[in-house]
Amino acid sequence: MAEFSSAEKIILIQYGIKKYENEETVFEKLKNIMSEKDIQRNIDTLIATQIVRRIGPEILQNNESHTELPDLPENLKSIIENL
Repeated sequence: MAEFSSAEKIILIQYGIKKYENEETVFEKLKNIMSEKDIQRNIDTLIATQIVRRIGPEILQNNESHTELPDLPENLKSIIENL
């Protein structure tokens, strides 16, 4: 697993949620990139700060009416494309 900064982990999760929405799928796709503990911790943080919202038992959605998705750094573009 590559080392990512906290901000990069948050961005990866936000774009993973944008691409898949299903929490289980997001976990499945990101578990090769970061630990499940990191994924869960960052999802919890995103929900607590209202950047992401839970719209069903397993459905996550970026709260784009509340905040915009951050710009995707160049070093993360290929990772998101390959999810």
